[in-house]
Amino acid sequence: MTQFFALTGLLLFFKIAVSNDTFDLFSDEFIDFINSNQTLWRAGRNFRKDIPLQYINLLAGTIRENFTSDNDILENPPPYEISGSESEDDTLPENFDVRLRWPNCSVLNNVRDQGSCGSCWAVAAVGAMTDRFCISSNGKDNFYFAAGDVLSCCLNCGSGCGGGVLKNAWMYYKRKGIVSGGEYNSHLGCQPYQIPPCDHHFAPDSLEPCGHNVKTPTCETTCENNYGQSYGSDKKRCQTVYTIPKKNILKEIYKRGPVTTSFDVFADFLHYKSGVYRHVAGKYIGGHSVKLMGWGVETGVKYWLAANTWNDEWGDKGFFKILRDQNHCGIEDFFIAGI
Repeated sequence: MTQFFALTGLLLFFKIAVSNDTFDLFSDEFIDFINSNQTLWRAGRNFRKDIPLQYINLLAGTIRENFTSDNDILENPPPYEISGSESEDDTLPENFDVRLRWPNCSVLNNVRDQGSCGSCWAVAAVGAMTDRFCISSNGKDNFYFAAGDVLSCCLNCGSGCGGGVLKNAWMYYKRKGIVSGGEYNSHLGCQPYQIPPCDHHFAPDSLEPCGHNVKTPTCETTCENNYGQSYGSDKKRCQTVYTIPKKNILKEIYKRGPVTTSFDVFADFLHYKSGVYRHVAGKYIGGHSVKLMGWGVETGVKYWLAANTWNDEWGDKGFFKILRDQNHCGIEDFFIAGI
């Protein structure tokens, strides 16, 4: 019996391995193959068939470093406050979504668009900063942190649109501070995002086709003309940046809001539409940073709820679920946040 299961597993592995060479990355056949080999999640067309492969490589622009030796970042999470109706032993819910716990923070529903730039490490980080800033005031204060400030001005974060390090974006927040800035062409905040959105998804629109030769914008130390504040006075900093132990990650999200993490992206993830993602087939694309927004159980399978940075036309309106408690694709290698 053992030999039978071993042989079956080998045949399945061989079939999946062959598929990586047999199917084009964006072919209908590859999508059908994914759906026919598992039932946890559904694949569908998110990208046009003629999308440049170079652009796809930019979507996963995180340099996944092991920073266990970085003493500057290994701070302990601050103690969690306990309200009058809570105790240390309170059981966390089986399903949790930050958007439902803090409805006054509409920013939690936002899905940013990194455009034709390998800036997921910066976009995910400032997204979580924006969320946590609002949550800390129970929705009274909103400050839309500018991804472009980190992307262009954090000199030790990496190579800008060529990729960067998630933890360094958070350390930039602590050491230098980050100004405000809305989405591209929004004219909101000190420095709105300078990389335009592009037509990388299947949904028809009037956007320009995505390319792969986008240069990192130049670091600017001024605000848009009509903003009314200086670059320096607009900056906000956090007091502490820390990694969260796996045993505390649920409590961290439940008490303080989204955290960031990174994971390895494979070709099948590009086609995610619904369900709980588990890697089935396809080549390695790169490292990618996202916000964790909650957790839950679906048809008996534990999952993380995460917000992507490829706008709300991708996946499940910009969000996705992925296997939890299995360190799937390295998504539980580390969790990082700040306050």
